[in-house]
Amino acid sequence: MSEPGGVREVKSAARTVELLELLAARGDRPARLQELADALGVPRSSMYALLQTLIAHGWVRTDITGSLYGIGIHALLTGTSYLDSDPRVRVVRPYLDEASQALGETIHLGRLDGRDVAYLATRESHEYLRTISRVGRRLPAHVGALGKALLAERPDAQLPPGPYEAATPNTHTSRDALAADLASIRARGYSIDREEGVVGIVGFGFALRYDSPPLDAISCSVPVARLTAEHEGQIVAVMREIRAKIEGVSAAAGGAVHWR
Repeated sequence: MSEPGGVREVKSAARTVELLELLAARGDRPARLQELADALGVPRSSMYALLQTLIAHGWVRTDITGSLYGIGIHALLTGTSYLDSDPRVRVVRPYLDEASQALGETIHLGRLDGRDVAYLATRESHEYLRTISRVGRRLPAHVGALGKALLAERPDAQLPPGPYEAATPNTHTSRDALAADLASIRARGYSIDREEGVVGIVGFGFALRYDSPPLDAISCSVPVARLTAEHEGQIVAVMREIRAKIEGVSAAAGGAVHWR
């Protein structure tokens, strides 16, 4: 296989990345050797050798029996380095704090990655508790406020045919339904996720247009039980102001590397 530019793919490197992504996607469900070998279509002996190499370097961990495998601590260290070195994240973080203080709700920063959105930063509300931080986690773009805000910045021709995965009974699972929602988002200027990603939670998403097309978005999440028309108006007003501030100061990162 050749990559763009005519450079041939390094099979061992590609296999290592595929393995790490597979383990990361399993979360708290460790995998057995045969499962991993079958999933990647490689001989059991080759998979075992690769796992032992990654264990020695801290990228994979195993249990005391040596029969279960999961993602290792070096994945966390590398992910933290990514967040610390990203100029966009550094610019946005203080404004997430400002939005959180003004609204008292949970504020997110996310980035489009293929068909998913990866959460890069979160400021949790003190009004309700979450058991797991979303930072580093992924959500299909069609499901939540962040992803829909970013999809609306792109032509509908780029949407996959569907049907789409349903996170809740309110998720748009057809291309036509999602396209209609995206048209409303373009007219409105921001996205609304009414219990499409999590039952009981409404989200408001705002694309950050310092890139074209935008890759990043911010959102505010609020429990349905606490969402009134007045509070919704406040959320939209504050988040629009925060977006304008972020886009206005994004030139401060102009001397930094802009990754692709």
